Amino acid sequence: MANRLAAESSPYLLQHAENPVDWWPWCEEALALARSADKPILLSIGYSACHWCHVMAHESFEDPEVAEVMNRLFVNIKVDREERPDLDQIYQTAHQMLTRRSGGWPLTMMLTPDGMPFFGGTYFPKQARYGLPGFPELLERIAAAYLTQRAAIDEQNTALRGALDQAGAAPVHHSEFGPGPLVALRDLLSATFDERHGGFGDAPKFPHPTDLEFLLHRYRIAGDERARDIVLATLTHMAEGGLYDHLGGGFCRYSTDARWQIPHFEKMLYDNGALLGLYAQGWQISGSPLFRRVVEETAAWAVREMQAPGGAFYSALDADSEGEEGRFYVWDRKDVEHLLDPVTFALFSSHYGLEGPPNFEGRHWHLAVARPLDEVAEGLGVELEQAQRRLADARALLCAVRERRVRPGRDEKLLTSWNGLMISGLACAGRVFGREDWLDAAASALTFIQQQLWRDGRLFATSAGGPGRLNAYLDDHAFLIHALLELLQARFDVRWLAFAEDLADALLDDFEDSAGGGFFFTRHDHEALIQRPKPIHDGATASGNGVAVRMLARLAHLTGEHRYLEAAERAIQACYGAMQQSPAGCAAAALALAEQISPPAVVVLRGPAEELAHWQRTLAKYHRPDALIVAVSADAKPLPRPLDKPLEDRVNAWVCQGVRCLSPISDIAELERAFCHQLLYG
Repeated sequence: MANRLAAESSPYLLQHAENPVDWWPWCEEALALARSADKPILLSIGYSACHWCHVMAHESFEDPEVAEVMNRLFVNIKVDREERPDLDQIYQTAHQMLTRRSGGWPLTMMLTPDGMPFFGGTYFPKQARYGLPGFPELLERIAAAYLTQRAAIDEQNTALRGALDQAGAAPVHHSEFGPGPLVALRDLLSATFDERHGGFGDAPKFPHPTDLEFLLHRYRIAGDERARDIVLATLTHMAEGGLYDHLGGGFCRYSTDARWQIPHFEKMLYDNGALLGLYAQGWQISGSPLFRRVVEETAAWAVREMQAPGGAFYSALDADSEGEEGRFYVWDRKDVEHLLDPVTFALFSSHYGLEGPPNFEGRHWHLAVARPLDEVAEGLGVELEQAQRRLADARALLCAVRERRVRPGRDEKLLTSWNGLMISGLACAGRVFGREDWLDAAASALTFIQQQLWRDGRLFATSAGGPGRLNAYLDDHAFLIHALLELLQARFDVRWLAFAEDLADALLDDFEDSAGGGFFFTRHDHEALIQRPKPIHDGATASGNGVAVRMLARLAHLTGEHRYLEAAERAIQACYGAMQQSPAGCAAAALALAEQISPPAVVVLRGPAEELAHWQRTLAKYHRPDALIVAVSADAKPLPRPLDKPLEDRVNAWVCQGVRCLSPISDIAELERAFCHQLLYG
C-alpha cells in the first residue's frame, strides 16, 4: 500500500512511495503531528541518483520490521535535497556542528517537534557493521533518550540554535577591499594541488570547477602561468581517467581514488554544465584535441540523454543499474575482445588498461587511459592517424553494445538552477566552437524555463515537465542570470536581456539582506525554518552569493543600471571578511571580488549581419573571461544606453572598461591585437 509520498512529483520521493514506512513529505501537517503527539521527527534527506541512499532504503526502509520501529517511535519525513536545498543546507550544517564530521547523503537527522536536531548521521546499516550501530537498535535508543533526557536535549538545542544564529549573523562590513583574498586562495590551491594526478588533495576527488574557473581567471588577468598549468593538468587527468565516460561522454560526480580512475558512477547535470564551459576555455588556451573531444562528446551526451522533450534538462543519472553500482559502465575483458578485431583490440586494451588486472571490485574493468595512444601505436607498428580512427570506431561500437544493457535510472525533474548551469556551459561551448545546435539546445531550455517556471514576476525551482512549483532560491536566480549573459554573447536578444533584468530585480527585492548586505538563500516570504542561510562558500556548485554579485555587476555594465552595481558592492563588503578569514571554498566570491577590483571590458559589435557574424567567430577563439562581447543586430530595440551604438555600413567595435572607453574600432585585426594583449588598453 502506497504511503503519502505517492502524491509527490519528485522521482526520489516516489522511489519511497511503496515503503512500509509511514513517510510524510516536509509539510506543516507532519510538523503539527509531531508537536501534538510529542514525538521526535526522523528526517531522511537524499536524492534519486545516490548509491548509499539506495542501500539504506533496501536494507531498512523496505523492511517491514524496521518500518514498524520507525512508525511506532517517530514522525518520519523524507526530503529530496535537490528540491529542498534550503533544508539540506540547514541540516547538513547542524550535522557538522553536532558530530564534528562532514555530512553527506543519505542524511539522517533526529529532530525535536520544533525542528531542532538533537542527533545526526548519514548512512546506518540494518545490522551493526562498518563501526556503525544497527539502525533499529539505534532508533530504540534515540527514542528512549528523547523521553528520558529532555533537559539535556533542550540544553543542547539551545546551544545549537545559538551556533546556527551565529553562523548566519550579519558579517562585519569592509568599506574598502583589495586583492589579498585572491592571492591567498590562489596560493592555497597551488599548495594543495596534486602534482602527479591533478586536482586538489587526496581521495575522494571532486572536479571543483569553480576553483578551476578562478585559476583560469587569474591566468588571464595576472599572467599567472602556474594557475594555468594547474587547470590544464587537472582537466587532462580528469578527461583521461575513469571520471569521464570514454564511450558515452559526460563526467561522473567524483573519483573514489586520487588518480581519477574509479568514479562514483552517478552523472549530475550541474557537474557537466560547469565542466563544459571549463573545457571550452581550456581548449581556447591550449588547443588540445582531447579537450575538444570532451566538449563535443559531453554536449552530445547532454542533448541525447538529458534533454527533455520540452527543452529543459533532466537532473541526473543513477549510479546503479540492476541493483549494482557501475554495472552499466564496466566491462569484462573477453567481451571486449569478442567485439573487436585483433589489431583494434590490442590498441584498445593497451590504451585503456585492459591488459592489467581488473580495476573495479577485482572482477571488471572500467575504462581509463593507461598508456598514451601514440606510444601504444608505435609499439604495435600502427600509424597514429589509423590508430585514432580504430580507437574512435571501437568506442562507438562498444557504446552501441552498451546501450542494450539495462540503463541507470534517470531523475527527470527539471531544476531551474542546474538548467542554468547547463545552459551556460552549452552557450559558452557553442560560442567557442561555432556550434549552432548547442546554442539551439541552450535556447530551448531557456525558453522552457521562461514559459513554465516564471509566472507573475516569481521564479519557481522545479518542474515535472509542466508549470513550475516550489519558490525558487538564490541559486536559481543567480545561475539563470549567468545563463542569460552567456547566451546573450552568442545570440543577442533584447527579450533575454529584459528577462535578466527581471530576475535581477527579483533578486534585489526578494533576497537581499537590507541590513547586512548580500543575499539570503531563501525569499523573504519563505517559510520560517530554524536558520536562514546566507551562503558565501561554494558547495557542490558555486556560491549563490558569489555568482549573484558577479552577474549583477556584469548586467550593470551592459544596462547602465546602477542599482545592480550598488547591490553587488554591498554584497562584496559583506563577504569580504569571510573571504579573508577562510579563502578556501570562496572561488565564486573571489571571481566576483576580482571583477569589482577590475571590471570586465564590454565589447559592443554593430554592423551588417554577415560581417558581424564573422567578427563574432573570430573573437570567440580568444580566451577572454575578463570581457563581455555582444554583437547587437540592426533590429535589436529598445537598447540600453551602453549598447545603443550607431549602426553603420561596416562593423564597428566599441570597447569600454568601467568609465574608460576606446575610440570605435573598425578593423578586426586591430581588435584581435587588443585581445592578444593582457589588457584591452595601455
